[in-house]
Amino acid sequence: MTSPLQQKLKVTGPVVVTANRLSDGAVVYSSVDGTWTTELADAAVVTTTPAATELLTSALADKLRAVDAYVAPVEITPERDVRPGNLREWIRCNGPTVAFPGQR
Repeated sequence: MTSPLQQKLKVTGPVVVTANRLSDGAVVYSSVDGTWTTELADAAVVTTTPAATELLTSALADKLRAVDAYVAPVEITPERDVRPGNLREWIRCNGPTVAFPGQR
């Protein structure tokens, strides 16, 4: 039997679970060992709905360290590098693309 979350989540390719760290707002990714990492390369990449549901459920329960966890698409290059799978995630992963006044 599938959970309500699993019924809504349809994984069609490689994905990671991402959130924002509560202490400083940094973009973080769920790793294989269940901790949060700021490096996309160290994120747990899954390709099935049950695996994504398990990661997301665990991440959503970790409200003291990260907020607003969700599943995000990624691409795996021929060299086995992990890259953001869409423009929104590319911007989140790489930070702002413009400098604000007072920043270099």
